[in-house]
Amino acid sequence: MTIRIGVIGAGENTRTMHIPKLQAIDGVQIVSVCNRSRESSQRAADEFGIPMVYEDWRELIAADDSDAIVIGTWPYMHCAMTCAALEAGKHVMCEARMATDGMAARMMLAASQQHPDLVAQIVPSPLSFRVDGTIRDLIADGYLGELYSVKVFGTDQDFVDRDAPLHWRHRKDLSGLNIMAMGIWYEATMRWVGRATSVYARTRVYVPERVDPETGEKVAIEVPDHVEIVAGLDNGAVANYQFSSVCGLGPAHGAWLFGSEGTLHFELGNGKLLGGRRGDTALAEIEIPPEKAGAWRVEEEFIGAIRGEEPIQLTDFKTGLAYMEFTDAVHRSATTGAEVNLSPRTLGGKS
Repeated sequence: MTIRIGVIGAGENTRTMHIPKLQAIDGVQIVSVCNRSRESSQRAADEFGIPMVYEDWRELIAADDSDAIVIGTWPYMHCAMTCAALEAGKHVMCEARMATDGMAARMMLAASQQHPDLVAQIVPSPLSFRVDGTIRDLIADGYLGELYSVKVFGTDQDFVDRDAPLHWRHRKDLSGLNIMAMGIWYEATMRWVGRATSVYARTRVYVPERVDPETGEKVAIEVPDHVEIVAGLDNGAVANYQFSSVCGLGPAHGAWLFGSEGTLHFELGNGKLLGGRRGDTALAEIEIPPEKAGAWRVEEEFIGAIRGEEPIQLTDFKTGLAYMEFTDAVHRSATTGAEVNLSPRTLGGKS
């Protein structure tokens, strides 16, 4: 079964991961590409041997030369492109973050539910692939005892650079309500401990303006460069999240899980999982058996799902909506100063 794929948005992750990994799968062809400009589209086509270049993404989707669409654009285009592709009868793999906000994510999910015969996948958070299975098994086996607290740090090690140029992630019109690594870390912790039931958040913008390198003009920054979150979990535990690009020499990216009988610590930088239980005097590395060590196989899963060989698990649209609802809740809490309640038991939980 040959699967023909059109690519919209050949950015860094698409060029380094999606295109080469899809081309490495037997029976998969990248047949078309559309980037922000004709010139950048042609560069991608020349680099990867893609035969067709489109100047308009709508034309690429409407053309009968593809069966599936890979969307690698910034979040502000994800909803429109995903809905159009599904309506055209094409499978979709969409880059993370899923959308600009929960409303757009709900529209994407509704479109996918109207076409249940089509595969709809969000590129998953890869931060914890290697340790996910082991952490889930340890929790299920009682390693932690009763879970009390989850702490996640997503802080840069450098001090604030006020002269750094504007990045698209600083722009709310392109990135939406997404903040730094908040979404990818929350998605990872959902795999271990489930969804949040309540959110209380504080955000700050410490660098209010940055220079757009394309225009030379100063642009007002709306996306926070620092956020702190206290969240309640369904089992009564408390989760704390801190994401910052201004906390120099702060805690490295990683996560802690504290329970009545044990502690787990995942260090993102070296990929190690450490643990200790009552009676231990220090944490020690927990070996990850090769058969349990997860790895990146996003493109394989997408193609496998199209061929009916496996379901999408990382990440389906329902999971994407869950982290977008968390993102919405953080924004609402930070804006109003109030705690926002979520319902983890129902899709599209109201707050």
